[in-house]
Amino acid sequence: MTRKRRRLYILVLFLLGLGTATALTLTAFQDNLVFFYSPSDIVAKADVPYERNLRLGGLVEMGSVERVSGSTEIRFRITDLQHTIPVVYSGVLPDLFREGQGVVANGKLDAEGRFIASEVLAKHDENYMPPEVADALKKSGQWHEKPGDHAKLKPGS
Repeated sequence: MTRKRRRLYILVLFLLGLGTATALTLTAFQDNLVFFYSPSDIVAKADVPYERNLRLGGLVEMGSVERVSGSTEIRFRITDLQHTIPVVYSGVLPDLFREGQGVVANGKLDAEGRFIASEVLAKHDENYMPPEVADALKKSGQWHEKPGDHAKLKPGS
């Protein structure tokens, strides 16, 4: 075996190892990615991954919170003022969770179109809206900001 051929084999083995390591790394990242969706995104996209972790954000619909007696299960709906997704959560909700406020829920969609939440995150004060929720509301045309003023829903929404 000549010296050139040996170098070629070493280079091919190195590139093969590098390609394998890259493929394994990208596969691991893909399994850990959590994408944000608004209710309108979920309704509009038929390819939203079921049984895969994702984030759902919007406003807690007024009059939608139901507590199941004798358990920690809570049912409510998240809306972006265009579409609504039912949410089921078992656990303790954040103290600031209430109807009409912005939330982001981590969890999975089931086959029936319900969102099974494993975690619910609420806003921290009256001047805060999770950035993903505010962006989704802005995109839907239901949100506006005045210079020097805090973001608010449009009147009549």
